[in-house]
Amino acid sequence: MIQVSNLTKRYAGFTAVDNISFTVEKGEIVGFLGKNGAGKSTTMKMLSCFFPPTFGSARVAGFDCVTDSMEVRRRIGYMPERVPLYEDMRVEEYLDYRARLRGVPRRQRSHAVNEVIATIGLKEMRRKLVGSLSKGYRQRTGLAEAIVAKPELLILDEPTAGLDPGQIRQVREVIKELGKKTTLLLSTHILSEVELTATRILLIHRGRIVANGSPGSLVGGAQGTRRFHAEVRGPVPMVEAMLKGLPGMRGMSIQAGEEWSRFTIDTEPEVDLRADVAKFVVDNGWDLRELREERMTLEDLFVQITRTDEAGAPATPKAEA
Repeated sequence: MIQVSNLTKRYAGFTAVDNISFTVEKGEIVGFLGKNGAGKSTTMKMLSCFFPPTFGSARVAGFDCVTDSMEVRRRIGYMPERVPLYEDMRVEEYLDYRARLRGVPRRQRSHAVNEVIATIGLKEMRRKLVGSLSKGYRQRTGLAEAIVAKPELLILDEPTAGLDPGQIRQVREVIKELGKKTTLLLSTHILSEVELTATRILLIHRGRIVANGSPGSLVGGAQGTRRFHAEVRGPVPMVEAMLKGLPGMRGMSIQAGEEWSRFTIDTEPEVDLRADVAKFVVDNGWDLRELREERMTLEDLFVQITRTDEAGAPATPKAEA
């Protein structure tokens, strides 16, 4: 659905997007992540034909975003971070107007508008002036506009910006449903949203793609060790000796208490010693109150990859091609 090759955008004295290449297959929900100024919005605007690249190419559904821009525009729905809306129009009028501009046939327009109003949850707002809407409903209206023509590709730039937790959850559910019918490229700062919705992640840093893969593979690949926590009531020296004898051990720290002691255990990435620990504790008549694995989150990965050294170079990424 998307083919990007050596895409670059330069301004006077500044490179916003630096020679990036990636693909997005039909039916994927791809999270596009990066810090402010990393190049996310610039890339999305080039894909949406808002402005051309300095060099390189981008194609959507087989059409070039520069030479076939009108064909590309017919196939995408784009919701920018700051949604431009006509505030003096009613919601349903505005959506009808946008559907007309997007080429929805006259006989199908009313059905398309009613369908998108129901999908996005705008029934109670359909007769309201856009200018009177809350931030949440303005975002929903922008999302409704993006999908009213049933695009093959949906590009969403910070669709939950400024929403409260309840509104974010509602928009998340809408995005999940949309992802069943269309290819979706989603940019957001809310990493938990990406973990819950995206099938793949592209991470851009200083204008370059530094990670590409599923959330699970990226997080798993970034962990050089596995860490487990065990809280045991038993003689600390004996528990320590038992744990040190387990295969795959890399290191251990102990917080000894008067009754319960916490053991933090680092192992080889492929080793899961929870079953062995539980068996040893039970066999020795000790008590086990907690036994869990500490897992890296997408937020941890984001911080790790975008962390910069003193020279300003990004940390070496753990990325899957």
